[in-house]
Amino acid sequence: MAWFSFTGTNPSNPAHYTLQGSEPSCGLVEEKMCAIQAAKSTTNNDPVLNVAILSEIADALQLEENTTNVRLKARP
Repeated sequence: MAWFSFTGTNPSNPAHYTLQGSEPSCGLVEEKMCAIQAAKSTTNNDPVLNVAILSEIADALQLEENTTNVRLKARP
């Protein structure tokens, strides 16, 4: 498992994440998504977005709470 910062606009698109060396810090900004922890693709540095992680992302965004593998940015 690896940490990926959310750097795009679509949380379900693997290309909208950037591989990180450790869990990223989630500061105070407008965007809700911050980072996910997921398996790294064997062909590139994108996360593998399987049904489990996509469901966890949806739950975190809906409940507005961090989960085991999804970090949201703090509200200002």
